[in-house]
Amino acid sequence: MLNIAASCAEAVAGIPDGATVMIGGFGVAGQPVELIDALIETGATGLTVVNNNAGNGDVGLARLIRLGRVEKIICSFPRQSDSWHFDEKYRAGQIELEVVPQGNLAERIRAAGAGIGGFFTPTGYGTPLAEGKEVREIDGRHYVLEHPVKADFSLTRAHVADRAGNLVYRRTARNFGPIMAAAATTSIVQVTRLVERGGLDPEVVVTPGIYVDTVVQVDAPAHPREEF
Repeated sequence: MLNIAASCAEAVAGIPDGATVMIGGFGVAGQPVELIDALIETGATGLTVVNNNAGNGDVGLARLIRLGRVEKIICSFPRQSDSWHFDEKYRAGQIELEVVPQGNLAERIRAAGAGIGGFFTPTGYGTPLAEGKEVREIDGRHYVLEHPVKADFSLTRAHVADRAGNLVYRRTARNFGPIMAAAATTSIVQVTRLVERGGLDPEVVVTPGIYVDTVVQVDAPAHPREEF
């Protein structure tokens, strides 16, 4: 049954030390900053985070990294012009990094949600990213075996949810949200609006409520982001 949390603090209260947490967002677009801030307040540490990048500026995921709560990050783009907190931790040997090509990352997350045990992809073949992995030649082309990326929790942001947990996203904020919600044991979503059952056109629902465990409404985000 869907849990409709009264606050972000309530929504993330069950995330323990050492958890693997998927965090949605493509840069700042779709990043659930208020849920991340609430996670910081719980004091949870030793986290493994799965995200497209390694934080931007000083808020959200970047702040979580700055405070030393992240033990390992699995991402595609760890270095950007404003990823100074990750850079500092990585150079000091205080955070572990697993780099995954973006398409592979998305498919590994999707595979976890779909119950797929693994898949072969040509991306990464012949590079250090393929070291130690099984390789096969299929129809004259070489492929690398990749395994699903699962998580204990996912923190994502959608635009509207109904009281059954069905989700609609706003533009590019959709990015990793749908596949992360499906790949995590417990899916936690912040939304800007909550409507009654039947309040969403079924034809526009992106994430079915079966993949959503907790929803919390955040009326006025402290750090508004634009999606295009």
